[in-house]
Formats: sequence, structure tokens, C-alpha cells
Amino acid sequence: MIQAVRRDRLQPDNQESSFLKDQWLMLSVGLLLVLGFVMVASASMIISDRVFHDPFHYMIRQGVYLLISVLAMWGVTRIPLLLWQRFSIALLLVSVVLLIAVLIPGIGHVVNGSRRWIHLPFMSIQLSEFVKLSVVVFLADYATRKAQALRTDLVCFLKPLLFVGVLIFLLLLEPDFGTSSILIAITLSVLFIAEAPLKPFLLLVACVAVVFAALAILSPYRLARLLSFLHPWKTPYGSGYQLTQSLIAFGRGGVFGVGLGNGLQKLLYLPEAHTDFLYAVIGEEFGLTGSLVVLLLFGTFIARACWWGREALRQSQSFAGLIAYGIAFWIAYQVAINCGVTLGLFPTKGLTLPFMSYGGSSLLVCCLGAGLLLRVTAEVGSYSRGLDYGR
Repeated sequence: MIQAVRRDRLQPDNQESSFLKDQWLMLSVGLLLVLGFVMVASASMIISDRVFHDPFHYMIRQGVYLLISVLAMWGVTRIPLLLWQRFSIALLLVSVVLLIAVLIPGIGHVVNGSRRWIHLPFMSIQLSEFVKLSVVVFLADYATRKAQALRTDLVCFLKPLLFVGVLIFLLLLEPDFGTSSILIAITLSVLFIAEAPLKPFLLLVACVAVVFAALAILSPYRLARLLSFLHPWKTPYGSGYQLTQSLIAFGRGGVFGVGLGNGLQKLLYLPEAHTDFLYAVIGEEFGLTGSLVVLLLFGTFIARACWWGREALRQSQSFAGLIAYGIAFWIAYQVAINCGVTLGLFPTKGLTLPFMSYGGSSLLVCCLGAGLLLRVTAEVGSYSRGLDYGR
């Protein structure tokens, strides 16, 4: 639990707070970022040359995004968890305001039928990406402050669902079904770890399943996606085109792949090759071996995040523990959905592959989450050595 604040100890001693103590976590993040940059460069050259008459346009932009994101990740590691907890509600309110702003014509811009972006002179920002991090921080703070009441009071259990429900409603107006499903999964998972009452929890899970099934069936475009997901080869040049091209990429890759840069599906056959379907390009150029290596790196990141979450809860650092678990769930669900879509296991959701896909918003938010997780490892590890970071 959060103890009295010692303001003179908000800034940790640099020698005692090494963020490199978890080498496996740092290695997994570093390799995912580097491999992602290489694969974006490989997957985007043809489309970049066709659209911008410069094969390196997307690669250069991704390099800039990567530099900014790594610097932001380092900056987050310098911010005490206490400050994140103190401003958790403010972050959530800012998310609400931004999601409302993006729905206003003239501010938000429509891309591929969805109003999710705000265009700035140097980049386009997808605001829904930042909501994931704010929800993790808000839920961790709420579950920490209301730990006892959350286990016994039904109203206390329903309050965070109301706040998250507002965000999901705004996301569905864009529409952004993928991010909405991620937020639901994160919320339920964090509340489960926080020991929410079991019966209301199971009832809520059932209700969410029914609502999402209704949303998918009643909306024509979502129903079309479901049908193409179930029978993609019936419409290989229509609604099933993306999935069939993705499956062809994995089929061509075999066990060891065709080699970096030698993939054919990225040559304007596979739509969104450098964004949503980057994992298919990896499967073609590095085969089953490379695909499993990527999953192993993500698995390492998620496992280490869960380990630190358990360690924090064992030390009664509820906020730090729920932050770690929340980030683990967020990345795990998004990886599962993105990879599952490319393999034909799930309907197309429009979710990027964390740390790897092209896009400044996704890359920046994932690095912010990784930086926050590294901050957890520093404070939890230092607490176990008898230090005090103002908790």
C-alpha cells in the first residue's frame, strides 16, 4: 500500500536505481525495437517508393519515431510512480477530452473509414493509442486506493467500469473496435488481479461477451469481417483479400523463410504490410523460426512484467504491481490479436504489433509503457534492498 510521502526522497540515487537490473526485460525490448525497424524498412520500401517516390520515406520517419520513443522511455524511467498515481485521474480526463476532440470535424481526420487521427505538421497522432496507458494507470491507482471496498462493495466495483465505459463509447464512435476490445480485456484482467468479487466479475464477463457479439453481428462492416475471417478463400479478391495474402506469406516462408528483403507479398500484394500485417512479412522472410523468435521476445517481456507485478504485490506495493500486470496484459492481448489476425485466428481488428509496426503513436505509447515498467523494476528492486522512493 501507499505509505506516507517523503518528498526529499522523490528523486532516487542514481547508483542504487539501475534500470539495467533486469537484463532480460531490457534485451527483449531492445531486440523488438531493432527488429521492428529493420522489418518496417524491408516491408515499406515498395509502397514508399510508389507513394512518395522515395523508398526510404517510411524508414526515415520510423527512425525518427524510434529515437523520440526511446528518449521518452528513458524520461519515463526518471518519473517516480508516486507522481503517476497522483495524476492518474487527470490522465484519464485528458484521454476523454482527446477522444471527444478527435470526433470533431476539422480536428479529427478520417483514414480508412475511421476518424482516429489528428494531423500535426510533422506527424499524425492516433489518440486511441494513448488511452491504453492512461487506463492502466487509472485502474492501478483506483484498485490501490479502494482495495478493501473493491472486494466487498458492488458500487465500488462498478465505478471504474463506468469510467472505462465512457472511453469505449467514444472509441466505438470513431469506430475503433480493436482498441475497445483491448481496453475491456485490460480492465477485466486488472480487476481480477485486484481480487474483485467473483460473481459480479463473471456476470460482467458474460455481459461484455454478449454486447461485443451483438456489436459485431449488428454492424454490417463488422459482420463482413467476421464472414471473411471464417471463410477467407471464398472471397480471395474481396473481403478475404488481406487474410489470404497474409496466409500466402506464411506459406512461402516455410521453416526458415526466403531471406530478409526477398519477400514477395510486400510488393503491393499484402495491404498494410508495414503496419498491421508486419508479422506476415516476418513469417515470409524469416519463416516459422523467425516468427517463433518474435513470439519468444514478446513472451520474455510479458513474463518479466508479470514477475515484477507479483514481486511488487508480495511487497505490498499494490500500485506498482498492478501497473506491471496491466502493461503485461495490454501487450499480451495486442500481440495475440495482431498475430492471430495475420494467421487467420481472429477477424481483422486494425491493431499494430507492439514495438515493431510502423507508426509514431503506437511506438511512442509502447515505449512509454516499457519505461513505466522499468520504473517499477527500479522501485520494487530498490525497496527489496531497503531503500525508500517516497512510498
